[in-house]
Amino acid sequence: MAAPHRDPTPGSPDDWWRDAAIYQVYPRSFADGDGDGTGDLAGVRAKLPYVAELGVDAVWFTPWYLSPLADGGYDVADYRTIDPAFGTLDEAEKLIAEARSLGIRTIVDIVPNHVSDQHPWFRAALAAGPGSPERKRFHFRPGRGEHGELPPNDWPSQFAGPTWTRVEDGEWYLHLFTPQQPDLNWAHPAVREEHESVLRFWFERGVAGVRIDSAALPVKDPALPDFVEGRDPHPYVDRDELHEIYRSWRRVANAHGAVFVGEVWLPDSERFARYLRPDELHTAFNFTFLACPWDADRLRTAIDDTLAEHAPVGAPATWVLCNHDVTRTVTRYGRADTGFDFATKAFGTPTDLELGTRRARAAALLTLALPGSVYFYQGEELGLPEADIPRERIQDPMHFRSGGTDPGRDGCRVPLPWKADSPHAGFGSDAVPWLPQPAGWSAYAADRQAADPASMLSLYRTALRLRRTEPALGDGALEWLPAPDGVLAFRRAPGLVCVVNLAGRPAALPDHDAVLLTSGPLDPDGGLPTDTAVWLRV
Repeated sequence: MAAPHRDPTPGSPDDWWRDAAIYQVYPRSFADGDGDGTGDLAGVRAKLPYVAELGVDAVWFTPWYLSPLADGGYDVADYRTIDPAFGTLDEAEKLIAEARSLGIRTIVDIVPNHVSDQHPWFRAALAAGPGSPERKRFHFRPGRGEHGELPPNDWPSQFAGPTWTRVEDGEWYLHLFTPQQPDLNWAHPAVREEHESVLRFWFERGVAGVRIDSAALPVKDPALPDFVEGRDPHPYVDRDELHEIYRSWRRVANAHGAVFVGEVWLPDSERFARYLRPDELHTAFNFTFLACPWDADRLRTAIDDTLAEHAPVGAPATWVLCNHDVTRTVTRYGRADTGFDFATKAFGTPTDLELGTRRARAAALLTLALPGSVYFYQGEELGLPEADIPRERIQDPMHFRSGGTDPGRDGCRVPLPWKADSPHAGFGSDAVPWLPQPAGWSAYAADRQAADPASMLSLYRTALRLRRTEPALGDGALEWLPAPDGVLAFRRAPGLVCVVNLAGRPAALPDHDAVLLTSGPLDPDGGLPTDTAVWLRV
């Protein structure tokens, strides 16, 4: 039985986002409603009861807009049009309304750093030529060298490869990602006006929040100087001008009762916290915790640092283990190196999936017990591992721009298994999915797990129900308790203790009145086995 949901009406005054459980949907891989092998909005609408039964407060959709899909939809050609592969604007509006009727809010993705090279603005810029007003909305420059044959500067790419592409008339344009994603010039007033208009467009259709992709990147040093490691300020990361942009966005959001979550990758905690001031973003993703290895001391440090950097601005922390860009939790925790770093991804990394699954179950209870909001990526509740995609089927540009050395991100984007005994594990009909499902994928199917009280799905459903009904969970304070080396133990008032054993031996449990939930069986004598977590009533 699903836990009761709070009022999801847009503009409702409650601070639901401070302790929300938010489910990330990558539409292309969620469920195929029209049978063409690609996930779509019809598939999501059909699975809304499943999402409601999980007990989440909101769903975050990665881009569903018109796109050539050069970078999985993050190359947007039109923010006001749904890509035909996913459906129509009318279907999106129905999805938002149907989710709201089930108590689920909708969060959409906005990508302010760049657009698609098929966006009308960029096509107009190419046609208009050097010096034209159309080109001023982007970063077009003449090249260096005797004949302009060299790029205007040496900035490194967010992916591998060059950051400048030369067009037929000899000018170059900037793209921090792929050549199909030209960077916008945020010093141009039309760029700001257009994005605020796009925000209003979606808020007026009932969207409750926006996730801001690459939120620290949009503003560039207008001089476009060569890159110097350690230069302050950075020429294109965390520029001070960003804060006025997000203050303006916050005014738009406030008028509609909507919220923001920013993708802000910054090592400086003080700089990170500036984005969370009361007149800027509501929340930002916590990548320190996401990338942290399965190590008690380092996890505790990551938790403490996260809470400390949020405290001065009064913002809630966010917690996430995995997303559509990151190696799946079960796989990562089953490796010798349990941390995450894009630079270390490689083919053929050995993985112990049994160990990784045990740790992922414990990590789920740890994450859901921490103060603040929590995000989890589709398929994490099924315990899906990272899939090995045959090289000839890889589509991610990270793979190609690395010269084929990086396996890319497709391994965490494989279409979900819904029905164990159906073709393609029930993802759609007989059409071959856009990415191949590994052999044995049906063993993770949602229908099979729903009938198993010991499954990962049952664990998530129970934990999310308790998280909603237990007053100690969600937003609030955390108090660390004495614990042996390798064991994390903390109290959430009133009356709940979470213990996670990362040591190589069983751990004794503190005095308690009842066991609420465990990630795995306790020892016969009541001890907590290694790589296991428990919630206790005290």
